[in-house]
Amino acid sequence: GENCRAKLLDTRKTTPGLRVLEKYAVRCGGGYCHRMGLHEAVLIKDNHIAGLQPGEVAERVKQAVERTNKLKAQGVEVKFFEVEVDTIDQLRALLTLPDGSIDFILCDNFNTEMLQEAVKLRDESGKRILLEASGGVNMETIGAIAKTGVDRISVGGLTHQAVSIDVGLDA
Repeated sequence: GENCRAKLLDTRKTTPGLRVLEKYAVRCGGGYCHRMGLHEAVLIKDNHIAGLQPGEVAERVKQAVERTNKLKAQGVEVKFFEVEVDTIDQLRALLTLPDGSIDFILCDNFNTEMLQEAVKLRDESGKRILLEASGGVNMETIGAIAKTGVDRISVGGLTHQAVSIDVGLDA
């Protein structure tokens, strides 16, 4: 939308055997590719940190960043490092990590008020971490989500809810 900086991204949820084509279609429509597969990035999901206190989350992520940096030094390509959070307290804890440790924080199922708070906290921290909204994104909610100031919005439906057509080449 107007005055919104958010980029619209797909997810890795694609039709088996059609990933390349579906992601190409997203790019043709003006969207961006989140990643082609699990192999391209480090993504710490909410279930990886479930049950941890926010401070413990930051410590575990710091350890994972250190391991990832060792792999990078050995020539392993890692396009980005992203952590999924489902609370503001987890996000706040991640903002205590050194700038550049992680690239993206995925705010999963945050409502617009929580997303606004996340953007405010990130901006106040001075960190260059990009914020991604995911979960509950549809045609009715995407405008309000974009206006919160998040940098990225990922929508699985761009690929897994696309409608197929039956094209016959016979006479």
